[in-house]
Amino acid sequence: MTSEQRKQITELRSSGNSYGQIAKLLGLTKAQVSSYCRRKKLSANGEPASAGSDAESSFCKNCGKPIKQLPKHKHISFCSDKCCRFWWNHHPEAVHRRETAIYSYTCACCGKHFTAYGNNHRKYCSHECYIKDRFGGDRHDR
Repeated sequence: MTSEQRKQITELRSSGNSYGQIAKLLGLTKAQVSSYCRRKKLSANGEPASAGSDAESSFCKNCGKPIKQLPKHKHISFCSDKCCRFWWNHHPEAVHRRETAIYSYTCACCGKHFTAYGNNHRKYCSHECYIKDRFGGDRHDR
């Protein structure tokens, strides 16, 4: 990386560009740009990233409890697994699903049409249909 590229990275980063955008403009890899910015503590808003910003407290998306973020660790959005599951179950619109992973089938037992996400080998619309087709009826009489 040349000194001219370093100057351009500093200028582009201070104007709010992402690592990927800078890398495309300068013909570098995203890893080169991001490691340079981390070494020089350059943030997207033009100011050097504060040293204590990673350890700052944030709040749970679900219950609002403060969460202490650990330096050099992944950002935590929820205080517990319970809060995480509750939030995602009540915000299905926030789930980013690929359209190519939705498959349409006809149930091998009842003939009902159904869709499955991410499973291209489904045969049955429900566990009940699987039990009926596999074992020939309800198996609650054991």
